[in-house]
Amino acid sequence: MSSWGMQRAALGERLAAGRKHAKGKVVPIPSLPAFLNAVIRSGDRVCLEGDNQKQADILASALANLDPEDVRDLHMVQSGVVLPSHLDIFDKGIARRLDFSYSGPQSARIARMLFGGKIELGAVHTYLELFARYFIDLTPNVALIAAVSADRDGNLYTGPNTEDTPTVVEATSYKNGLVVAQVTDIVDKVPRVDIPGDLVHFVVEAGRPFYVEPLFTRDPAAITETQILTAMLAIKGIYAPYGVRRLNHGIGFNTAAIELLLPTYGEKLGLKGKVCTHFALNPHPTMIPAIESGWVEQIHCFGSEVGMEDYVAARSDIFFTGPDGSLRSNRAFCQTAGLYACDMFIGSTLQIDLEGHSSTVTTNRIAGFGGAPNMGSDPRGRRHPSEPWLKAGAEADPASNAALRRGRKLVVQIGETFGDGNVPLFVEQLDALELARKLDLDLAPVMVYSDDVTHIVTEEGIANLLMCRSKDEREQAIRGVAGYTNVGRARDAKLVEQLRQRGVIRRPEDLGIDPLDADRRLLAARSIKDLMLASGGLYRPPSRFRNW
Repeated sequence: MSSWGMQRAALGERLAAGRKHAKGKVVPIPSLPAFLNAVIRSGDRVCLEGDNQKQADILASALANLDPEDVRDLHMVQSGVVLPSHLDIFDKGIARRLDFSYSGPQSARIARMLFGGKIELGAVHTYLELFARYFIDLTPNVALIAAVSADRDGNLYTGPNTEDTPTVVEATSYKNGLVVAQVTDIVDKVPRVDIPGDLVHFVVEAGRPFYVEPLFTRDPAAITETQILTAMLAIKGIYAPYGVRRLNHGIGFNTAAIELLLPTYGEKLGLKGKVCTHFALNPHPTMIPAIESGWVEQIHCFGSEVGMEDYVAARSDIFFTGPDGSLRSNRAFCQTAGLYACDMFIGSTLQIDLEGHSSTVTTNRIAGFGGAPNMGSDPRGRRHPSEPWLKAGAEADPASNAALRRGRKLVVQIGETFGDGNVPLFVEQLDALELARKLDLDLAPVMVYSDDVTHIVTEEGIANLLMCRSKDEREQAIRGVAGYTNVGRARDAKLVEQLRQRGVIRRPEDLGIDPLDADRRLLAARSIKDLMLASGGLYRPPSRFRNW
């Protein structure tokens, strides 16, 4: 006869072992190493939070200090590999296998460790993809999460940086896994119950806030005139003709420039109320002038941003906030909104090849993808129409029956032809292919596939790939905006000019844009201090961004 309670019995054993080091649900900090050693088994799947911004840093450090003789060969399944301790556990042999989404600050180290055999790679996922696998074949045995506060029953308040927590807890706790929460403090009553205590088995009072990375803060002082030019091209050449109201902006100075041009250049073009009204977006500080001038109607957030807490709480008409006034973010819901409810994604990348594939993975950096492949993909399950979606579909397939024709999500890659260190954006072949060869991967880590990309914007102009009718036209359209890179210099000048005549390629002058007008005076804020002042003092920038 089969036993159907093995997982529940295993959870009971972990709970019994953990209670020896806890007072009720509370694990004292001095007891944390012994506690983790008691509840984690060698070979476990462990989700360490590990988000885009929020980090369960106390739990990460404690895990990295375990003895590999006692706990080893863990399979880590976490969104973000961000802290040094996240990789220390592999260096020490405590963990062996890794499935993740994003590793920005650790991108160089993770590449070295993969090449050195320290990490066995499962896959580099999108966020939604990894979340989905939590409920199928990567369900955690143990989840180590982070929250702002807890009560004695384990009810958690996650505050503005809820991010991945509900998804991780749901997958773990309802499948007889163990949930351990790091909190700043334990209170009599939490401001709001974000995670019910029934799903949380143990709580660690850290005595200080968890680490949060100000990932989406871009100082307007660092925005260049070239980035302003690309922003002007995007606004006039894509936002305006398609009437894009629902969208997502990726991380970067090019999209920050767009946000800061809306109240100035966008206003001059008469676009207020016609574009950029609904966002799936973290509370970017560079959105403050657009919000204050009445451009934005609603924003749903993946996570929060350091220093934006008071501003968001004071703008509840724009943001999703709880009865306590603070932001309620949710990465899984916002990723879904960006995938299905938005008409456009616009973001940057490190490399674009001749077909239009793009990737942030290079031979010495494995930064992961985060949510960009979800934001930057055409969702074939979508069924609701909108003007931008229908227009893009008609450009891609003008001859088909309109009533049966799929629309297209606008997926825009924006950047300068040469990036940091004068490294070219355009390449003959992605480094991701060489990485796949070196690591013997079945699939190269491509961020956005070519058949999803609809437009490429550089200072040279806009390439509308929807209007390309052959592989050769597509290649020449890409070469046509690649500037003086090797890819750009190898263009077929005659064919590129023909594409320009058809409107596939549009130069600044074709759009009535004088590059000399791309001036920093166009920015609605030119410094972090300007953003703070625009917020009425509600935005409190992190100290490293203050220069006054």
